[in-house]
Amino acid sequence: MNYYQIPASELGNGAKVPLCKLGDSGEVFYELALTMVSEIEKNNAAGRRTVFICPVGPVGQYPIFVRLVNERCLSLKNCWFINMDEYLTDGKEWIDESSPLSFRGFMKRNVYTKIDPELLMPEAQRVFPDPHDPEHIQNLIAELGGVDIAFGGIGINGHLAFNEAQDELTPDEFAALHTRVLPISRETRVANAIGDRGGAIDAMPRYCVTIGMAEILSAKKVRLGVFRDWHRAVVRQTAYGEVSAHFPATLLQRHPDAMIYVNANAAQQPF
Repeated sequence: MNYYQIPASELGNGAKVPLCKLGDSGEVFYELALTMVSEIEKNNAAGRRTVFICPVGPVGQYPIFVRLVNERCLSLKNCWFINMDEYLTDGKEWIDESSPLSFRGFMKRNVYTKIDPELLMPEAQRVFPDPHDPEHIQNLIAELGGVDIAFGGIGINGHLAFNEAQDELTPDEFAALHTRVLPISRETRVANAIGDRGGAIDAMPRYCVTIGMAEILSAKKVRLGVFRDWHRAVVRQTAYGEVSAHFPATLLQRHPDAMIYVNANAAQQPF
């Protein structure tokens, strides 16, 4: 694990996933937002649809995206936003949209209601994985002709969306997993509780529905943003570690067009 000792000045040299080192977090969020807008503009000009996989974490790109869409009068009518995941109740139902933890609620409050209604895509094109119809996502992606870009972040244990480590699987087996309902690991619940529940681990949902690695890795491009203190180790293991189902983000090393935007904080040497 010598990659933990890579200093910020050398981070990216020899990386198996390209890293784009930036300044503060605002630069990371701006790059993500501009990538979204640029792809939509390109596809609109060519008369093609745009299909994104979208996260709720990171979220700092969305206010910038909303502003650019409204300022540029950018039509989203031919866009499909497929969100990565959603929290579930213990009964394996979506948590209520009114909950501050709900990803559906976040997108409605902070993205879709902020965009000029004349520019907004139809509600049917704002998609979340459904615990009662997990196959819908892969079928929709196939029907749409694939995903242009999958956006996201990386969890503390390397998870993408809520694809938690499964050490018993080979990398190929893990990469083939599709949308499904999962228990959320305690380490992920702890990390999320710090930011979302003031450290109240037991107040965090125990289950989720998530798109699979198959959906993420099938995207033509993958663009991720990292910016937290603990991302210092996470980004190094992702870019330099062994490909495994133990640390899911390492599977990006096999993707033909993946990139991670790293702020100056996350670029620092972990220890």
